[in-house]
Amino acid sequence: MIRIAPMGRVLAVAAAASLALTACGGGEETAAPATSAPATTAAAPATTAAAAGDGTLTIGSILPQTGDLAFLGPPEFAGVDLAVSEINAAGGVLGKPVTKIHADSGDAKTDIASQSVDKLLQQKADAIIGAASSGVSLTVIDKIVNAGVVQFSPANTSPEFTSYNDKGFYFRTAPSDVLQGRVLGDLMIQDGGENIAILNRQDSYGTGLAAEVKKSVEGGGGTIAGEVAYDPAAPDFSADVAKIKEANPDAIALISFDETKKLIPELEKQGLGPDKVKIYFVDGNLADYSADFPEGLLEGVKGTLPGAASEGKFKENLLKTNPDLRDFSYAPESYDATILIALAAEAGKDDSGTGISKNLVAVSKGGTKCTDYKACLDLLKAGTDIDYDGVSGPVEFSDAGDPSEATIGIYKYGKDNKYTNETYLAGKVDS
Repeated sequence: MIRIAPMGRVLAVAAAASLALTACGGGEETAAPATSAPATTAAAPATTAAAAGDGTLTIGSILPQTGDLAFLGPPEFAGVDLAVSEINAAGGVLGKPVTKIHADSGDAKTDIASQSVDKLLQQKADAIIGAASSGVSLTVIDKIVNAGVVQFSPANTSPEFTSYNDKGFYFRTAPSDVLQGRVLGDLMIQDGGENIAILNRQDSYGTGLAAEVKKSVEGGGGTIAGEVAYDPAAPDFSADVAKIKEANPDAIALISFDETKKLIPELEKQGLGPDKVKIYFVDGNLADYSADFPEGLLEGVKGTLPGAASEGKFKENLLKTNPDLRDFSYAPESYDATILIALAAEAGKDDSGTGISKNLVAVSKGGTKCTDYKACLDLLKAGTDIDYDGVSGPVEFSDAGDPSEATIGIYKYGKDNKYTNETYLAGKVDS
């Protein structure tokens, strides 16, 4: 079950540890990554010498305008846009406005991300925000980091990135699925699940998250009755669902993307619909299905989503940036990624990818707390070491470029097939 601890208690997410969380109200197709090796330890902060870059911080993005995760694109782009506007309003970076270049990541069924990265590198991007999908990031990470450019994802959750040989140039504001998997497994056990099945995409995101859910379920005393990894490009999923049905589960973890629109009707057809079996979604398929399914079909379905709430003034500003926003997933993480890149460039007096990578860890922890770009910039100009706490949380990077503190939201669908938050769980992550 989800074990609630007093605020500030450490969340142990090592393999043998239980998950302790503090309540506070409120991936992608298979890629062919290069051989992984232990991640490089973040370099020491750069000195305040003359700028080694070209003097203009250029931030590119490869976020989903098309593809399986296109629903995540608008809030992520809005987060970047809002941050850049605030940075430039405060005087920019190194006295010059930040240049912003958006590009599409598509998904791993296409070569869009690779083409977008080529264009961004040609335009001398110092840092690239994205991709949203872990699988897409794995197709371009080597190209980006080998060019000496920072890759900073607001939404990659695959555990593979923690130990990837990224030469110290890869960072993310979303926590590893080691955490989401433990929260989801705990949630299913807490809700009475005993005979649990996992139906997941056969890719780096799906298999990685499924493994963590399995650990959590079994660690909490539950049984994994069946595991099926399906081909997301398959024309139909009847055979995959039939295998799940054979396991006779009382709960199903559905780890998928847009193919959820085909999987849910197939589950219902075979007697495993949400009215018969408890079904749980994850960040890849926690979306608004009001236009896709009959009213009430998803009522009671729960899901998990890494990330903090978009609320208050921040949410108001996002809506000013994009009045059409209906989903805010990963907007805080995109905003914080952009702010942190700018602060790292200012801290090292160097807008190059190398200069940014050397200072990202330093500006995220250990100094004087500040919560907006202007306040942090003023401290840096006064020679003060800073610790940026953002709208997504304290961030505080580990040496591997992962956030060491994180928030996971738990959501529930209503009769309208839209999800609303039930609670947020937040705390430190010791991996």
